[in-house]
Amino acid sequence: MTNDFSQVYQELKSILKESEPYTIVKIDNDREYSMNSSSNPRTKGEGFFGAVQIRKEYVSYHLMPVYVYPELLENTSESLKKRMQGKSCFNFKKVDSELFQELQELTQKGFEKYTQHGWFP
Repeated sequence: MTNDFSQVYQELKSILKESEPYTIVKIDNDREYSMNSSSNPRTKGEGFFGAVQIRKEYVSYHLMPVYVYPELLENTSESLKKRMQGKSCFNFKKVDSELFQELQELTQKGFEKYTQHGWFP
């Protein structure tokens, strides 16, 4: 693990941790941080909310609300969209304060959307 990836991981993890009081933390170590919602309205069990993972080539930030509610991405910058892999994963190799701020706002909107639809109390 490079120092750059450690720094990226810590900053992305801090974005997710803002929602921690309302979530169920499933994994929390120096390479992966993962959390669930307390309720999934569709399955009545826990629902995946987000995760940060150090990978070989990058650090991944998973944000399930953008998969469940794709309209959350409507006003997302092209720069952040270029970091997407699949429908709910963003990859980073270095700290980008501007994109991390946008990702923080997107995460907050996702949390609010989940709350409105019964994923969080």
